[in-house]
Amino acid sequence: MTDNHVLQVLIADDEVGMRTGMARALEGLTVTEPHGQGTFTLNIRLATDGFEAREILAQDHFDLVLLDHGMPRVTGMEILTELQAQKSTTMVVMITAYASLEMAVKATKKGAYDFLAKPFTPKELKEVVVKASRHLMVERTARKLAGEKHRVRFEFLSILAHELKAPLGAVEGYLRLLDEGITANNPEATARIIGRSLVRLEGMRKLIYDMLDLTRIESRQKERVLTEVDPAQLVEKVMETFQPQAQSRNISLEAECTNSTIMQGVYSELEIILNNLVSNAVKYNSDGGQVFIKLDSDEEYVTISVSDTGIGMTEEEVGRLFGEFVRIKNDKTRLIEGSGLGLSIMQRLVHLNGGRVTVSSQENQGTTFTATLSRTGHSNKPVPSGESS
Repeated sequence: MTDNHVLQVLIADDEVGMRTGMARALEGLTVTEPHGQGTFTLNIRLATDGFEAREILAQDHFDLVLLDHGMPRVTGMEILTELQAQKSTTMVVMITAYASLEMAVKATKKGAYDFLAKPFTPKELKEVVVKASRHLMVERTARKLAGEKHRVRFEFLSILAHELKAPLGAVEGYLRLLDEGITANNPEATARIIGRSLVRLEGMRKLIYDMLDLTRIESRQKERVLTEVDPAQLVEKVMETFQPQAQSRNISLEAECTNSTIMQGVYSELEIILNNLVSNAVKYNSDGGQVFIKLDSDEEYVTISVSDTGIGMTEEEVGRLFGEFVRIKNDKTRLIEGSGLGLSIMQRLVHLNGGRVTVSSQENQGTTFTATLSRTGHSNKPVPSGESS
């Protein structure tokens, strides 16, 4: 579905036949955005000479001005010079009966986008207007993206500051207790404070590392070097990594690898994906629960499913699961540490590997994450149908 927008166009020409003729030629013209994302219609206004055009431009903004060069009282070149001095974003197409290379160069230096010499046909007029309109669309989109990027960066830094403020405050409080000697005669209280401080510091370290991973993915600063990876061996390695954490809570880790085969990929990316899936399955599980990893593949895709018997989620919680700094907060999760970036990073890496992530969850019963990855290691093929996260 495309968006419909309006471009404000001013036609300034002292010849009544010329300006009304141009208005008729452009009436009903619809311009399609270069990539088909939107369409633009023209809202046309007329000025009888340069003086009136100057007054109209002082009162209202126009996206495009079709400006006759040789108007009485105020020339088109004078208006163009004024617009340039004002650093206006209005685009100008200069129209003249005295076509010459010198005039075209002069108008271009003053900021004109294009040059149209009289006499011209309705087709030539439309071609120039369509070209100018599409250029305006590209500039408008670029400005919008720049503003969005600035807003996202500001929100990112604000959330980051908020996420770091709490653990920093806690560690500072613990250190002040030690500095004031309140626990000097209580070794157990001292050990407890130190332990809590270390946990907070580890959380901040994890947040910083996750942030760096996210930045590297977004900026594409590091070239992806694809190698052959055995996903079954990777599953075995990740299980060994989380075995101690699972055993401490009597959680069993099991895996089933069917049709396992070598795939192309970046080993570190695939390890981050699997680490995040298994880490969450253990972290949000119930004591004495189970984590089950299933690995399957066909000629085009490798599918990794990680299921747990943990606390599960509501449909609403699943819907906002992959946002940056998003953590599901309720009575069951309030004591579980996390940066809120892990799943966002994991999802980006899955997309980078030509795949998608789906989630199935029920409260108090458990959750299953399924990552489907292209065996080629990149996204040049459509992924299988299914509910995208």
